[in-house]
Amino acid sequence: MVQNNDSDDILYTLTQIFINPDCILYRPGSRRVCADSVSLAGDSLGGVTAMIELNNLVVGYQGKGLTEPVSGCFDQGSLTAIMGENGTGKSTLLKTICGMLSPVSGHVSFRQNTQTDMSWLPQQADIDRSFPINVFDVVSMGCWPRRSMMAALRRQDIARVEAALETTGISDLANYSVNQLSGGQFQRMLFARLLVQDAPVMLMDEPFTGIDAQTQEMLIALIGQLHQAGKTIIAVLHNPEMVHTFFPQTLVINHRCFHWGETGDVLSRCGLFQPQAGLSLRFG
Repeated sequence: MVQNNDSDDILYTLTQIFINPDCILYRPGSRRVCADSVSLAGDSLGGVTAMIELNNLVVGYQGKGLTEPVSGCFDQGSLTAIMGENGTGKSTLLKTICGMLSPVSGHVSFRQNTQTDMSWLPQQADIDRSFPINVFDVVSMGCWPRRSMMAALRRQDIARVEAALETTGISDLANYSVNQLSGGQFQRMLFARLLVQDAPVMLMDEPFTGIDAQTQEMLIALIGQLHQAGKTIIAVLHNPEMVHTFFPQTLVINHRCFHWGETGDVLSRCGLFQPQAGLSLRFG
């Protein structure tokens, strides 16, 4: 019979190799590994509040910076796209904000009154899809910040998971193994987990890569609903047309420098946007 500590080790390993290979949400018998950087909560949305502040931040790996220093704020309830060429530090910036990576210099500040969690949607390529787990169990991981990993799901937890599966259109896939899913189905599953976690801040690394057009349309609409509900959302994206249409704020990393502000101005200044037919809906 498996003992409790062995079960803890199994779940710890699962968080390492499946949920996120870089950041552990919970580790048995300890605080969150990313706790100091990802404990976030907001004031009421009556006024604009700086949710996340970058102070002369330089991001990189092993002490080698990828960018020039940047300072600025992600306001509470803002919807921001991060753009730039491959290798410029977009994902590195997200991981530094989340606390997965330490800054090369400078720091990230969180101006909050209470502690909740930041949610993270990794790139699909970073996830081990061979891990033997089904869709329902992955989505239920969104409950972990509110309860022990070892605790049985409560009735309200199950209801949250089922509602998220319904919202993302994958209720019929609840018992499927993750390795049976298409790219679009897999991304819907990860978004369902975000809905269950219901964190005030959501970081998304290339959420629309490798998915079908129908799933992309559905997830864009879902991001709009989350934004209108007051979530602070930061997403790494590559499509200037999509960014111009749906994201009010944009941060572009270009030749180690940052261009940050209203999307139309930033994309025009960086020469990234040429109007095309196709996307028409814009979030209010």
